[in-house]
Formats: sequence, C-alpha cells, structure tokens
Amino acid sequence: MTRRIRVSFSIATVFLLAIAAQAANLVKNGSFETPIVPVGSYQTFAKGQGFSGWEVVGAAGNVGIVSGKFTAVGFTFPAEAGKQWLDLTGVSNTRTGVAQTVATTPGTAYTLTFWVGNVYDPNGIWGVKSTVIVKVNGEQVFKATNSRGKGKKTQVWEKFVTTITATSSKTTIAFINGDPPNDNSNGLDAITVVPRND
Repeated sequence: MTRRIRVSFSIATVFLLAIAAQAANLVKNGSFETPIVPVGSYQTFAKGQGFSGWEVVGAAGNVGIVSGKFTAVGFTFPAEAGKQWLDLTGVSNTRTGVAQTVATTPGTAYTLTFWVGNVYDPNGIWGVKSTVIVKVNGEQVFKATNSRGKGKKTQVWEKFVTTITATSSKTTIAFINGDPPNDNSNGLDAITVVPRND
C-alpha cells in the first residue's frame, strides 16, 4: 500500500511539474502543433494571415507548417518537438516570418529558446545552412545560423538561447527567414519564452 501511494505521488508530482513548465512559457503554440496539417504534407500562410497565436509578417510571401513525416528529394524532415514544425521559407523563399505578442513585465529579463532546423544539400534545393533573424518590437536582437547535417539526409536541429528584456507590458517577438532565395528550407520549432531565474 505504501509503495502504491509513493508511485501515485511521484506521478502526480511529475504531472504538476509539467503543467507548471508549460504554464511558464509565454509563447502560445511554440511548436506549431496547430492547425494540424495532413501527415506528410504542409500548409502555407501568407503575410497578413494568422494561425494559432501567430501572425505572418515581413516581406510579401508565406511560411508553412510542415508535418514531421514530410519527405522530399531524398530528405526527411522530422520535427524537433511534437509532430509539426514551421518552414520560414514557405514556398516563396522571401524574408517572411512569424510574430507573436506576449504579456511581459517592464524591466524583467526573459530567456528565449528556440530550435533551427537545417538540411545540408550543397548541390540541391535545400541549401547548406538555415538562418533565423529574431526581432523584438521590430528591432533585430539575434541571428541564429545552423549549418549542421553534412552527410545526412535528415533535417538536423540546433538549439539557440538568448536573453531579452521587456520594456513594456507587451513584447512582440518575430522570427524572420534569413536564407537566400535559392534555399528552400529553414526550420523553426520548440519556441519558449520564460522569465529568467537568476
């Protein structure tokens, strides 16, 4: 009986910690799990459109939510987290991206974490690196480049972390495609913004 109580308590503790961690993330739909796209396919959204917490911004063009089961031209494109991810190149390959406004406390520092996906395809359509430009309230604050994946046929993810400090009660964070027009893939996934704990 004692052992069962301990196991139940342990499961309850893990569940509560998971809820607390999820609640702490200020970003909604940071892993692009909604809307759900057909398995093995993708769905594009043009500048000015919105979906599940995000608005498409930047240059005229589009971005695409991609199924982690998507395959093309001999490459596979798994998600970093969950079942879907966002391709900042869409089908337009322009300086387009997504933005979300989150509630913040002025003067508070926040840790921004996100993953960039890349495939290394020097002789093909996918290019050799993926670059994501991060803007806060319209100003570029960070640039993340993933050039991993050489010799592989699978999208490889790299984690990036930076700190942002809020200047008002609302902060807009944007992720913009920084790849050249001939690069057809630039992955973004698993975005979190949490107050710094130091």
